[in-house]
Amino acid sequence: MLTPLRERNYRLWAASDLVSVGGTWMQVLGLNWLVLSATGSAAATGVIVLLQSAPVLILGSWGGALADRLPARPVLLTSQAVRALLSLLLVAAAGAGALWPIYLVALLSGVISAIEVPVLGRFGSALVSRDALAPAIALGSVLGSAGRILGMALGGVLIGLAGPGVLFAINAASFGAVILALALIRPAEMYPLARASSTGGGVLSGLRYLATQPVVLVVMVLAFVIGGLGRNYQVTMAAMVAGPLGGGAGGYGIVSTVFAAGAVLGGLLVAGTGRAGYRVLAGAAALISTLQLLSAAAPGLLTFALLILPIAAGAVVFDTVVGTRVMLDTREDMRGRVLASLALVSSLAGIVGAPTLGRLADTIGARGALAVAGVITTAAALIGALVLARLSRAAGPVAPVVPAQRPSTAPAGSRIVFPPPGEARRALPAAHGPLAPHGPLASHGAPAPHGSTHPGPSRPGAFVRPPGTAHVTEQPARGRRTLISLGTGRRGRAVTAAAGRLDRPAVHR
Repeated sequence: MLTPLRERNYRLWAASDLVSVGGTWMQVLGLNWLVLSATGSAAATGVIVLLQSAPVLILGSWGGALADRLPARPVLLTSQAVRALLSLLLVAAAGAGALWPIYLVALLSGVISAIEVPVLGRFGSALVSRDALAPAIALGSVLGSAGRILGMALGGVLIGLAGPGVLFAINAASFGAVILALALIRPAEMYPLARASSTGGGVLSGLRYLATQPVVLVVMVLAFVIGGLGRNYQVTMAAMVAGPLGGGAGGYGIVSTVFAAGAVLGGLLVAGTGRAGYRVLAGAAALISTLQLLSAAAPGLLTFALLILPIAAGAVVFDTVVGTRVMLDTREDMRGRVLASLALVSSLAGIVGAPTLGRLADTIGARGALAVAGVITTAAALIGALVLARLSRAAGPVAPVVPAQRPSTAPAGSRIVFPPPGEARRALPAAHGPLAPHGPLASHGAPAPHGSTHPGPSRPGAFVRPPGTAHVTEQPARGRRTLISLGTGRRGRAVTAAAGRLDRPAVHR
């Protein structure tokens, strides 16, 4: 579970994320209270959500294309500084009692998110090795839940004592923690990802790539259905507690607390096991869908809360595995565009699912809404599991991939002992194509990502080397990068690979 925390860079990033998430939820609480107090309309708070979501839907694909090309650290430093300034603008707006700056800040925040979300995804995945990615995402979910609980609790106290302006000021200061972490993170200890070239094709290239990834498409469709009808708990929990269960505000607070505890448990479960395969994905989807269907018949608040606990845990497991598979099973130079597409799916699930559930609850009651949504999501989970299993069988067995290592620091002229030819044949091609150690997407013989110095193999098994050693040599034609001679291929062509990009261990002698 603590594997990602062995990385100094990840520890810095996780600590800053905890502070930043807490500040963000303070600001959410302050914004909702300020707008509701000024207008007396719940619809006005919905306008804020719309203004924050619309830019992600419109600009998200372009933001993903930029994320694949631009260096992450300068982008994140700029975005965090701008967000801090926007929070200070909210402090001024709270003092003046004006609403238009609040709507402006919501819109600009959405524009920033359209670019920042895929950049954050790429940057975060470069802080840990591939085998630690699933636990890292799970720990991030735990920290997010903890930050939300702490931020909402502290914000609820402070807003009554000093007003919403103090919450905005604290959030502005919280961005300083992220900026400090970005300054302290050591690039030499990161696991750099391939970036797209300036002629990589942009948005259309990303869409064409996604169209050739059936497993990823199935995962995204499943995420949309489960997210839209099975994950909008703010609607279904409120409808059940306020309606048939008669729990009132206190009951809603209890259920919300249980949900937060379940989310933490789910994150710890994934972080502890490190399992993030497609069986776990299908199992989590089926579990939360079945329990949602059963929750429609809950006779009382206690039974409903007991069902919410595993539902919340399963939802975090599902989200974690979706994020992990999408990152592991796609090319590094396409990761920003793929993550932007996933964010688009998530936004659409909220925009479509929440009003649908609300209308169902108003029409057939809260229990009926949960039952109908549960039937649909359970069917989607079963169909998705069958399709994923069929695609996995069609792809055939996948050779294991050794977790990526940091760039080699072998000096020129040193000797490196490589694995036997059978192991080299399995490991090297997978390191150059889409990275899929557990799923059916390992493409043996895919071309190297744009901007990479790897010579992409033209067909399966193109890298075949007899047992022995190789010399580390400097080749000025490739600049200052250290290159390793791997002998010759089947047709006698010299095969070389950048020492800083080899994804298999080597023994330096």
